[in-house]
Amino acid sequence: MNTIRTLLIAAAAGIVTPAIAAPSTGPATQPAGMQPAGNPAVSPTLRHRARAAIARGLDYLKSVQNSDGAWQSFGVPDPAITSIAAQAFAQDPDYGPAHPVVRKALAFVLSHRQKDGGIYRPGLNLENYYTSVALMFLSSQDQGDAAVARAIRDAQKHLKDMQWTESRGRPESGDAITPEDPWYGGAGYGSHKRPDLSNTQMMLEALHQSGLPATDPAFQKAMTFISRCQMTSHTNDQPFVQTARDGGFIYTCANGGESKAGTVEVDGQPVLRSYGSMTYAAFKSMIYAGLSRDDERVRAAREWIGNHYTLEQNPNMPEPHHLQGLYYYYDVFAKALAAGGEDVIVDAAGRRHNWRQDLIEELLGRQRQDGTWMNPADRWYEGNPHYITGLTIMALQEALK
Repeated sequence: MNTIRTLLIAAAAGIVTPAIAAPSTGPATQPAGMQPAGNPAVSPTLRHRARAAIARGLDYLKSVQNSDGAWQSFGVPDPAITSIAAQAFAQDPDYGPAHPVVRKALAFVLSHRQKDGGIYRPGLNLENYYTSVALMFLSSQDQGDAAVARAIRDAQKHLKDMQWTESRGRPESGDAITPEDPWYGGAGYGSHKRPDLSNTQMMLEALHQSGLPATDPAFQKAMTFISRCQMTSHTNDQPFVQTARDGGFIYTCANGGESKAGTVEVDGQPVLRSYGSMTYAAFKSMIYAGLSRDDERVRAAREWIGNHYTLEQNPNMPEPHHLQGLYYYYDVFAKALAAGGEDVIVDAAGRRHNWRQDLIEELLGRQRQDGTWMNPADRWYEGNPHYITGLTIMALQEALK
């Protein structure tokens, strides 16, 4: 418990061990996890195939962009889907932020700026999610544009204002959120939604992409919430952890804990089950917040990643739900491993995997004839080809860096 108190108090106070500048090469006998391997390159042939797949995906997205610059969600022009699709164009060397496709999308997204600084469709109570993806897109634009710079600053402030910290009270009671509260440091979908790891990592990704440093209190306070989503009793003080010790992450620690993967039996007791998309999301968030490779939480997550390495499914999601959230998983997989600075993962059997090449091969095999990607296990909007094609292109772009 002393370890737990020290970690949580340090995170709440903004005291976190800084990340090391570069990973050190360890012995060949390291346990399952990630090992540095001299940045193995993606082969020229595979790189060429990936670039061709990205071009086909962008051709599709360009063909379905509305005249107002938007892409759609359920037939409605949507600033979140538009931000995701447009960022894929902005990051592509054949288009870039000045391309008319991107400029039209930018005008549409900026038209959804609200008085509170957020960028969203009113009435959906999805302000955190919408503002986060919009801020990521804005971060790919010309920072010398005064309107863009102002929108970035306002969106950053809005996201930080919505984080559950001392400045906010619980929606049902008004009671102050303190570091002892399981909600502390997290973010939810909207202003009245309990926090979850998915929205918290989206907030941190947006703040990171828009240049906010790891020392900012938003990152450090988020570490308190994220640590409480990790299924290890060594560093988590929440009752639902019990005897859990696998190091993976669940959806939320709020309100007694919840996992979209259900439960698993540990020592004869049902324990919330960790799964891939949340574990990779938490891992990259810890890196963004400046935690070192030697931090116990980072080590546990790295080992989980090695023990559950796969690109065929969202790892550790039970049947028949193993394909749910698959493309969200690909997105956080690429960003997390790139942030970790290591290009080879060693799995539980000791096999070494060049994750960049593995991811590219997997995504090339899943592209449809019309250039799109889409998840047949349609949950969490993954049946929308506008959204999933944009998200997949950005995962490929990350793998090609």
